[in-house]
Amino acid sequence: MPEKVDRLVRVNELLKRELADAIGRGIISSPGVLASVTEVNSSVDLRNATVYVSIFGGTPEQQENVMHELVRARAEFQHVIAQKLGFKHTPVLFFKRDLRREKGDRVLELLNEAENGRQDP
Repeated sequence: MPEKVDRLVRVNELLKRELADAIGRGIISSPGVLASVTEVNSSVDLRNATVYVSIFGGTPEQQENVMHELVRARAEFQHVIAQKLGFKHTPVLFFKRDLRREKGDRVLELLNEAENGRQDP
């Protein structure tokens, strides 16, 4: 069992690196907005993979457009992965927004407000 877990961790890291490179090469275009792959979770059978993405900069509308572009370019991302990694089966990619950074920023903001004696409505 540990071999399968180790293999899955390696596959997730390979997918993360290749997807980050593909995004960096401009498969999606969004001036002023940066998308970063933070995590990839593949299913045990490697048929599906959830890709978590953090988005920095831009308006909320621009950030939402980036997510739509990622979903739209899914087949192109899968093609890149198939060519680069040569897996027997290329996982179907599902993109999800990683909101951990935003939630962490909000917690820090609330802590700062509490420290300064202010109350958030």
